[in-house]
Amino acid sequence: MPAALLEVDGLRVVYDRAILLAGVSLAVGEGELVGLVGPNGAGKSTLLRAVSGLVRWEKAVLRGTRGEITLEGEIRFRGERIDRLPAHEIARRGLVLCPERRRPFRELTVRQNLEAGGYLRGAGLAAEMERVLELFPRLRERRDQVAGTLSGGEQQMLAIGRALMSGPRLLLVDEPSLGLSPKVRGEVFAAISAIHRSGVPILLVEQEVAKVFQLAARNYVLSQGRVIAQGTGAELTADEGLRAAYLGL
Repeated sequence: MPAALLEVDGLRVVYDRAILLAGVSLAVGEGELVGLVGPNGAGKSTLLRAVSGLVRWEKAVLRGTRGEITLEGEIRFRGERIDRLPAHEIARRGLVLCPERRRPFRELTVRQNLEAGGYLRGAGLAAEMERVLELFPRLRERRDQVAGTLSGGEQQMLAIGRALMSGPRLLLVDEPSLGLSPKVRGEVFAAISAIHRSGVPILLVEQEVAKVFQLAARNYVLSQGRVIAQGTGAELTADEGLRAAYLGL
């Protein structure tokens, strides 16, 4: 593995006595595209939210209510421990989440959504927007259209583009193909591959396991909040029990 960019060590997340993550450890190296797969409810999205600081935000929101979130373990990004930092400080350091279910600013135009994604950049905003629009020509065509009127696939392209606008040093992508047609899924996966080739490391959560194994050099399999296997796509696919029970292949 290349030099570690992201290191997660013994990450444990509990919500109201329900164990969401039970001591997860993983790493993403410089320049890597790493896959994170597993059944629904395995804890994949929880892991991305914890790494990006959103679990700590959720804990603050829930304080004083019936539910309570606890988070234990260490998360290091570029050698710095970040598991006590708020989400905006983590994003400022270049660890950026493209969340599940898109979530654009529905009343803003495509252009305004992209500009909002680049609010941390300062210089270079116009050049980065041009790169995003080259990557997603449909967004260029619809750059003055209100985001809430876009198709699901276009909203996913916008979500990825908005994340890129911040200039990520590591991009976390959560279920990018969810609810999309096969044709649009292909376009989204092609864009993710192009982003990686441009030099952006990626940690990818995705239900379409075969596609993840095509894109990722290494993969982790998560089940019931634990890493149960790791390896290349070929290595994981060769395990018949793992393939049948967890991978849907």
